[in-house]
Amino acid sequence: MTAEKDLILLIEDEPQMRRFLRVTLQSQGYRLIEAETGEDGLVQAAGRQPAVILLDLGLPDLDGLEVTEKLREWSTTPIIVISAREQERDKVRALDAGADDYLTKPFGADELLARIRVSLRHRARQEAGQEEPWFQVGELRVDFTRRQVLLAGEEVHLTPIEYRLLITLIRYADRVVTHNQLLREVWGPRQANQVQYLRVYMAQLRQKLEADPARPRFFINEPGIGYRFKSGAEEIADPK
Repeated sequence: MTAEKDLILLIEDEPQMRRFLRVTLQSQGYRLIEAETGEDGLVQAAGRQPAVILLDLGLPDLDGLEVTEKLREWSTTPIIVISAREQERDKVRALDAGADDYLTKPFGADELLARIRVSLRHRARQEAGQEEPWFQVGELRVDFTRRQVLLAGEEVHLTPIEYRLLITLIRYADRVVTHNQLLREVWGPRQANQVQYLRVYMAQLRQKLEADPARPRFFINEPGIGYRFKSGAEEIADPK
């Protein structure tokens, strides 16, 4: 018998999708709350305090973007958008509004479950206040105290901007970070539209830290949206 896991809030008005997700999540031991409208979803989120929120954008009362913005006024609960909207601008708007991840319908159960595990892992670290003085994945090790980056035991020299870009991506490991968010955090709000800066420095990071820059292992491009640092803890199929 599967052990009972975390509580998940599903805000979705389509009966067939709710049925699919109910079977998928409950078969893995997750507890589930369902809301068919944005307003009900906001009430359930406040009253039940779920570990993860799955949110459709096309709700009958409120747009999912508005629900995301309202949630982010008081909640840090991970939000995974599940939507049939597949335009890049829709994904960027959702992520910039505060969503942690975005899945385009239709999607497979395995991918959804992997994304949920990533979100739960980040939430657990956040709640525990874990701030490790170092980060390691494979042969890449970053010592935050010494501001030192090692690859296979050898120190790699990064410029200050390359280092800030790297640690920003690591902080959001396994989650999509939009171009605008990276530009704001690394270069500041005045450079939020200078995507060419980001492309240049991402290429430099790949040259220095990837075994094969043309087939990146860590720095995954989400075309038209942003980048994801793939830690390897969850094997999720990312577009190159």
